[in-house]
Amino acid sequence: MNQTAIEQRFEAYGLWRRDLAQALTELRTWLVEHGLNQPHSDLHLERMHNVLHDDKLYLAFVAEFSRGKSELINALFFGEQGRRILPSSAGRTTMCPTELFYEPDRPASIRLLPIETRRNGATITEFKGFPDEWQTIALDVDNPQGTAEALRHIAEIKRVPAEEARALGLTVTNDIARTGAAVDTEGEVEIPRWRYALINFPHPLLSEGLVILDTPGLNALGAEPELTLNTLPNAHAILFVLAADTGVTQSEISVWRDHVASTHKGRLVVLNKVDGLWDDLRNTDDVEHEISRQVNETARYLLVPEKRVYPVSAQKALAAKIRGDHDLEERSGIGALERALADELLPGKGGLVARTVAHEFGEVEASVERIIGQRLQGVREHWGELSGLNGKNMDVIEHMMAKVRADKTEFDRAMQRFHATRTIFAQQSAALYARISLRQLDALIMETKKNMETCLTTSGLKAAMQAFFGYARGHMDEVVKDSQEIKALMDGVYKKFQEEHGLANIKPAAFSVMRYTREIKRLQEKHEQFMRGLSLIMTEQKAVVRGFFESAVSKVRAIYVSANRDADDWLRDMMAPMESQVREHQAQLRRRLESIKRIHQASDTLEARMAELKQVLEEISEQHRTAHATFRRIRAQLNAAP
Repeated sequence: MNQTAIEQRFEAYGLWRRDLAQALTELRTWLVEHGLNQPHSDLHLERMHNVLHDDKLYLAFVAEFSRGKSELINALFFGEQGRRILPSSAGRTTMCPTELFYEPDRPASIRLLPIETRRNGATITEFKGFPDEWQTIALDVDNPQGTAEALRHIAEIKRVPAEEARALGLTVTNDIARTGAAVDTEGEVEIPRWRYALINFPHPLLSEGLVILDTPGLNALGAEPELTLNTLPNAHAILFVLAADTGVTQSEISVWRDHVASTHKGRLVVLNKVDGLWDDLRNTDDVEHEISRQVNETARYLLVPEKRVYPVSAQKALAAKIRGDHDLEERSGIGALERALADELLPGKGGLVARTVAHEFGEVEASVERIIGQRLQGVREHWGELSGLNGKNMDVIEHMMAKVRADKTEFDRAMQRFHATRTIFAQQSAALYARISLRQLDALIMETKKNMETCLTTSGLKAAMQAFFGYARGHMDEVVKDSQEIKALMDGVYKKFQEEHGLANIKPAAFSVMRYTREIKRLQEKHEQFMRGLSLIMTEQKAVVRGFFESAVSKVRAIYVSANRDADDWLRDMMAPMESQVREHQAQLRRRLESIKRIHQASDTLEARMAELKQVLEEISEQHRTAHATFRRIRAQLNAAP
C-alpha cells in the first residue's frame, strides 16, 4: 500500500526522534564513563529525553454538526482499515468531544466520561487523572466490524427533563434560532450520554505521537469552555470544516473569528462535500468553476487566502481508498489536503522540538566544555609549576608547597563567603516561590467562587473575575522583580569567582514569565468579551460561574503549576554551574598540593610526576576532541529536523 504524504512525513519524523534520542543516550553513557557528567547536565539530558519520547502533536477538527468531520478523519487516517471506523452518517453522529491517540502500554479501548460528571464542576483534564470515573470498553483491533460497533457509543444520546439538562450546564432553548437542546412537547431534551471520549487505538500515525481531537459541533464549544479556552489554543493545527451544500453560516463565522482565527497555530479550512456539486449533466469546467466560486466565497467570509481553503469530498475519498480507485481519490481532493498537512503540520512541530532540544543541548555542551577546560587549565598550570622545580633545591619546593596551601586557604575563605551567599539565595528563592504559591492561589480560588456564587449582579460577577485575574497577573509581575534580584546576586558571585580564582565567566539567564502573563491576559480578554452585554438572570448564574472555573480558573492554576516547575529548573540552573566549577577547582587544588607534597617527601620523583601529568593531559585532550566530534554530530542531527 502506498504511503500518504502525512505517513511519509511522520515516519521520517519518528526516525529522526529515535536517532536523536539514541545519540543523546550514548552521549550520557560516555560522560558517565569519563567522569564528565554533572547534576546540571544530567537534568538537561533528562529534559531532552522527555521532549523526544513524550512528544505529542495535536490536530483538532472543528465544525458545526453534519459537516462531515468524522468522515474526514476516516478518510485521512483510517482508509486502510477497509471500512469506516468512526461512526459517520447523515445528521449528528459524534455527540461528545473525542480524542484519538495511542499508548502502547495500555490495551486498545474506548473510555467514556458520563455527562453527569458535569455536576461537580471538575474539568475534563482533572477527570483524566481518575480512571475509575470512566467507563471502559475494550477494542478488538483485529475485528474492524467490532471496533466500528464499539465506537458507536460516542454517538449515544439520552432524553432528560429540561431542568436536569440545565443543571448540567447545557444550553436549553425553545427558540429554533438559538443553538442549544430543543425542548419537546413533554418538556424533555436530547443530550449526549457522554461528556468526553478517549480512544486508544494502534495506528502508525498515532503511534508516532499524533493526537486527533474531534469536536461534536459548535454547541459543544459553548458547553465545554475548556475546549475553546484551553484545548483549541494549544492544538498544533486546526482543520475548520465547512460543507459545500450549506455554505458559511453566521455561527461558523463567529466561531472562526472567536476561537480559531485568534490562535497562532496552523489553520486550514476544508470545504467538504464538494461531490454534491458534481453533476453528470454539466461539463467538468462548469463544475470546477462552481467549486472555485465556493472556495472564493469561503475565503472571503473567513478573511483567509484562497490557497488555505481545500475543497474535498471526504466520503468519496474514503470510498476510493477502500476500493483502490486512484482516479476517484484524486478527484476527491484528499491528496492536496494530505500534502498541506504534511508540509505545514510536521515541519512546524519538528522545528519547535529541535529548538527546544537545541536549547537544552547547549547547556550540556557548555557544562562539558567548562569541566574539560578547567581540567586542561589545571593540568597545564601544574605542569608549569613542576617544570619550574626542575633542578631547584628543597627550599624552592617548600616555597611552592606553601603557595599552593595559601591558594587553598584563600579558596576556602571564598567558599565561606559563597555559603553565606547561598543563604541569601535561598531567602530570595523563598520570596519568589511565595509569589506563585499554589496554597495561596487555592485560597483565592475558594474565595472567588464564594463571592461569585453569592453576588446578585452582573457587575459583581465581573468584579470578582477582574480581582482574580488582577491577582494572577500582579503576582507574575512581582516574580519578575524577584528573579531580577536573584540574577543580580548570582551575577556578582560568578564575576567574583572569575576574577579571583579564574573560573569560567558564566552569565546566568534571566527568568521569563512573559508567556504566562500573555496567557492570563488572553483568558481575561476572552471572559471580558463573554461578559459584555450579559444580563444576569439567576438561572444563568450557575452556568457563568461553572464556565469561569472550568476554563479560566483551572487554566490559571495550571499556569501557576508550570511556573513553579520552571522556577525550580531556573533556580537549579542558576546555582548548578557554579557548584560544579567549585567542586572541580577544589579537587584540582587538592591534587596540586598532594603532588608537590609527594615530591617534597621524595616519595615521587619529579620526572615520574611530570610523565604522569603528560599522560593525563593527552587523555583530557582526547576527551575534548571526542566531545567536539560528538557535539558536531548531534548538532547536525538537530539541524536535519524534518
